[in-house]
Amino acid sequence: MKKRLVAVAFAASVASSFACAQTPVMFSSINLNAPHDNVVHGVRLAVLHGKVSEVKGVDFSLIGMSESDRTTGANFSIAFGANKINKEMTGVSLGWFNWNTGKATGANLGLANITHDVNGLNWSAVNYSTGTTVADVGLVSLSNKSTVQVGIFNKTKHIDAVQVGLVNCADNGFFKCFPIVNFPK
Repeated sequence: MKKRLVAVAFAASVASSFACAQTPVMFSSINLNAPHDNVVHGVRLAVLHGKVSEVKGVDFSLIGMSESDRTTGANFSIAFGANKINKEMTGVSLGWFNWNTGKATGANLGLANITHDVNGLNWSAVNYSTGTTVADVGLVSLSNKSTVQVGIFNKTKHIDAVQVGLVNCADNGFFKCFPIVNFPK
């Protein structure tokens, strides 16, 4: 009887914590969020394409794209997954392809990063940013404005500190294009 009472109390406690909390666990796929919610505070797995408004916690994408407007925490791509943030990300995105059209604070680590404004690190084979970045590390880094770029080919309209690589091009650079190192005038 005691074991049964403990089991019922435990089940009621777990059920009430899930009922009172926001969605702690979600599965997303094309036109499906289970449970049906737009905000996740916990863990989400997206297969093919999953979209929500907000993720606070860990977001996994498996063979497809995990998309959210705002993410605080970590995005992980598994088996050809991709991460897309539409407005704001704070944390880390680790994936084959990271696509951030808003503002990111933290790090984007992957094979390719397409970003807008990054207050942190872009580290991938190809970094492409339409806005401002603090640090780009990769084989090819292209940005509108950057503080530091390190790679084989670096190109920006405006460099704030330094570019280090085989070819470094900056519209405001000491030289428009220069090997090994370039810095602002």
